Amino acid sequence: MASVVVLIPARFGSSRFPGKPLAQIAGRSMIERVYTNCKASGFETAVVTDNEEIETHVKSFGGIVLRVDDDVPSGSERIALAYQRFFENTKAELVINVQGDEPLLQGDVLKELAEFHLKSSYPITTLLRARKVSEEDFKNPNVVKAIWSEQTKQCLYFSRQSLPYDRDGGREYNWFQHIGVYSYRPEALLAFVKMPMSKLEDLEKLEQLRALENGYSLGAILTTQKLMGVDVPEDIKKVEGVLGE
Repeated sequence: MASVVVLIPARFGSSRFPGKPLAQIAGRSMIERVYTNCKASGFETAVVTDNEEIETHVKSFGGIVLRVDDDVPSGSERIALAYQRFFENTKAELVINVQGDEPLLQGDVLKELAEFHLKSSYPITTLLRARKVSEEDFKNPNVVKAIWSEQTKQCLYFSRQSLPYDRDGGREYNWFQHIGVYSYRPEALLAFVKMPMSKLEDLEKLEQLRALENGYSLGAILTTQKLMGVDVPEDIKKVEGVLGE
């Protein structure tokens, strides 16, 4: 396998869940679960943070942590700086951004994503899950939907709205839930973070739309793994329920 770096941005501050990376999930912190799962991919893995408490904790379980204390608007900018400062001379072919609140994501999924990306011409790739249209999440604006071509594996659009719309009604079909994991070719990552916020990105509050509006194509693969991001403290019990299945 080519050189692949997995970077996990982790912030202590969160308006809905302060200290989220350190939250305990069935006896282990969330960031430890994310790091351990990503490390199982076999790729070089590191947590990127600006917080001393998170840094100390990651080191306590033997994890690699990189400090990037710059004031940046998102995790994408933070991992871009980490790549430039710590990995640019390693000739990595891919940089995978895994959110620090995806404790169920397994390393084999990252391997599948990297293999797909390396065989493709896409500058950026990501993950999707197929869901049944009748599910409550289809109407939930916090669950991001992807318009995706099953033939070309290309993402055509992302939205918080319930898309695609069944004009005639009554048909059974799957919709595609976007999982916020991104694999970048390094030059695409560095170009992406230099782009100003786009109009659609500002409307939907989805940064991947910035790439689409600037002419970057995004490929995607489907995963059947049950994933559940942690946004609020109440989500911890839901994740523990999945772990206990």
